[in-house]
Amino acid sequence: MHLGLTAKITLVVSADDTAVAARSGDVPVLSTPRIVALCEEAAVAAVAGHLAGDETTVSMRVQLDHLAPSAVGSTVNASAKLEKVEGRRLKFSVSVSDARGLVAAGKVTRVVVERDRFMDKCQ
Repeated sequence: MHLGLTAKITLVVSADDTAVAARSGDVPVLSTPRIVALCEEAAVAAVAGHLAGDETTVSMRVQLDHLAPSAVGSTVNASAKLEKVEGRRLKFSVSVSDARGLVAAGKVTRVVVERDRFMDKCQ
């Protein structure tokens, strides 16, 4: 695993992505929970192919500022960059932008785990 790994995820905002659909508000704009999911998706994509076959990453911490609304029909791009590796912890800087500019920015921390051992903890 090396620093600087990046990925970008593109989404055309639909009614299913709104605060109304997520029940996190009553306005038909891209919801904060959907933005968090996009940032997580970008972080996962950034390290895809760089983990052992029995490993995956799980979310540990999300710190995010949602700065501007994005309307249904707009295209947003979520980006993640691996900034720091601390043992099993992977720290990413993340951002989401649309044609008008920055929509959200923050940090995502994910932890490398062995899939089967992790799933055993659920039982």
